[in-house]
Amino acid sequence: MDIRIRFDVDDEAVSQLHAAAFASSYRLIPWQERLSRHSVTWVGAFSAEELVGFVHAVWDGGAHAFLLDTIVAPDRQRTGIGRTLVQTLTRQTKLHGCQWLHVDFEPSLAGFYSSCGFTPTEAGLLSLTQPL
Repeated sequence: MDIRIRFDVDDEAVSQLHAAAFASSYRLIPWQERLSRHSVTWVGAFSAEELVGFVHAVWDGGAHAFLLDTIVAPDRQRTGIGRTLVQTLTRQTKLHGCQWLHVDFEPSLAGFYSSCGFTPTEAGLLSLTQPL
């Protein structure tokens, strides 16, 4: 497994991996443009030049970063790739001067994020798709 930091992103490869990992329909997402504009860093896992895992962190330009899109190819899940990606991302965000790394997750992923060093907190969520 080859772990790469801030690699040149192939929008097609990340979009396909994202659709497979989240069991959703495929749509091409402009990942490279989004990452270069909003993310403090990103990390990919490659096997024989194939992208098999990905995670990134957006930030406020200061102390806070927000972990997003932890994805691992379905046939490679539960092999430690996700944990390696998150741990690498954590070190990188710290090197960029961030003091806090936030993550939101579904209850079924609590064990995974706990194994990566996160502690649960209370947070608020507001759907902006509903009338205010």
